[in-house]
Amino acid sequence: MRGKGSIACGAAVAGAIAAFAASTVTAAATPPCVGRDLTGTFAAVPGSAGAGSISYNLRLRNRSSRTCFVSGLPRLRLVDRHGRALPTHVRPSHPGALTAVRVVVRPGGYTAATARFSPDVPGPGEGGYGPCEPKSYRARVTVPPGGGIVVVPLIPATPVCERGGMTLSVLIAGRNGPPHG
Repeated sequence: MRGKGSIACGAAVAGAIAAFAASTVTAAATPPCVGRDLTGTFAAVPGSAGAGSISYNLRLRNRSSRTCFVSGLPRLRLVDRHGRALPTHVRPSHPGALTAVRVVVRPGGYTAATARFSPDVPGPGEGGYGPCEPKSYRARVTVPPGGGIVVVPLIPATPVCERGGMTLSVLIAGRNGPPHG
């Protein structure tokens, strides 16, 4: 009796180890998403405007046929209607938090982040009349850790005051970034 129990226990442990090893290999084999894998938008969050600022949702969809992952804070560069770079100064909404979280994005799946900025309150040196900065029509997004650039439209196009200053969350799974706060 004792021998059969030991064999069954040993088989269960071996099975658990094999399953763990397989999942570790699968996770390690998932490549990072690169710009060409993704498409997306950077759109105003309905009802988020207030106190001179607004939230925009950066939504990225995996358009490739392979599963990939993202992790951390995307890099953004705002551009005008002709593709020229505009001032852009991104700060993390929660410095040091969740930057190492790995988000797996299956084909057709989404990852998202939330930005908060002022479209109409000028910062120091931006003057008091007219728009604080030129309108941003698109953003060039570099997604960590894979790199490459995906260009996404701003919906609607908008100035980003304070020399393109904004706070941005890390990327999370799903169509919408985290609530900004």
